[in-house]
Amino acid sequence: MSIRDVEKSGNRFDAGCVQFGATAVDSDLSTFGGEVVTEHRAQVEELLADYRRSREQLATVHRRLASVSGSASSADGLVTATVGARGVLTDLVIDNAAYERYRPAELAAHIMRAAKEAAAEAFSGAEEALAPALGGDVDPRPVLLGTADLTADEVADGEPPDDSAESFEDQNWLDDSEWSRSR
Repeated sequence: MSIRDVEKSGNRFDAGCVQFGATAVDSDLSTFGGEVVTEHRAQVEELLADYRRSREQLATVHRRLASVSGSASSADGLVTATVGARGVLTDLVIDNAAYERYRPAELAAHIMRAAKEAAAEAFSGAEEALAPALGGDVDPRPVLLGTADLTADEVADGEPPDDSAESFEDQNWLDDSEWSRSR
């Protein structure tokens, strides 16, 4: 007997499980054919609704994060740096008087200081934008830093290796063995 035969006959199945080939049909279905409303369908609908809400919340957080920025100025107001949510410099305003007042190294230090302060402000704004999506029990700081699932030991060991002693100055990167044979 096939599934179509059962559908046409309108038979009811009350046994634990009816098996057709490799497909098992759960017995909580009242009939094959017609409209079948099950607890599973309600669960699937609920899961889909949760998924849609989560996607909308994610889109909202994404829009908020995209609009986050931070700005900071030097004490004298001659240098202003603006950065986005990821700390990338998006604007730098240097007053003409700064070129006259500061030597290049001093001006660079003012730019770096303003950019660092602006990045801290933007990071704080990103934390505020992300916190509602994470819930009260998750700290957004490690999520934004990319260390949310790492232990303190893993974060501490995460320093890049010191390869400053490596020199590639005298290295030949070309394989000229073919070149010398073809001459």
